[in-house]
Amino acid sequence: MDQHELIRYSLGALERLAVPHMIVGSFAGYAYGEPRFTQDIDIVLDLPLFAIDLFCREFPAPEFYVSADAVRDAARDRFQFNVLHPSSGNKIDCIFPKSDEWGSTQLGRRRRVQLFPGVEAFIASPEDVILGKLWYYADGGSEKHLRDIAGILRISGDQVDRGDVSAWAAKLGYTEIWNAILKKVDGG
Repeated sequence: MDQHELIRYSLGALERLAVPHMIVGSFAGYAYGEPRFTQDIDIVLDLPLFAIDLFCREFPAPEFYVSADAVRDAARDRFQFNVLHPSSGNKIDCIFPKSDEWGSTQLGRRRRVQLFPGVEAFIASPEDVILGKLWYYADGGSEKHLRDIAGILRISGDQVDRGDVSAWAAKLGYTEIWNAILKKVDGG
């Protein structure tokens, strides 16, 4: 099962269970910016505790591996868990929204777009993709996140509310990184 098939399958499962969700990370960045290879699929989901067993049944062994205990721990800690497709090596990072102000707004700002031919999906707003990549950069320092942000601004810059990103970047402590990216992209 390649990544596109895994996305299609996963989105179908989330739709059947009526779990609020959105694609984030590199696949969302691809929708607004420049494509790049990624090793995993990132999906923010708001999976209620009562639906964890139903969710796990949507990904049956041996085709998939998901630990119900890991899902419960992630739900409790508002963190993440993985769904693995062992035969292909592909995986989904399932991320619970943070319980802060930004986390509580993200799902409401998502957009439904054609992700690739034949697949429509909810993806994070371009502003939230940028903010997420600012968070990942601040957390781990990988330059790929800065390149992704620059690509979004080059390709979809007119769709990005820079004022919104600036306001959230200030609240989240990423103003210095955001301003450096703007300076580089805008040639200032």
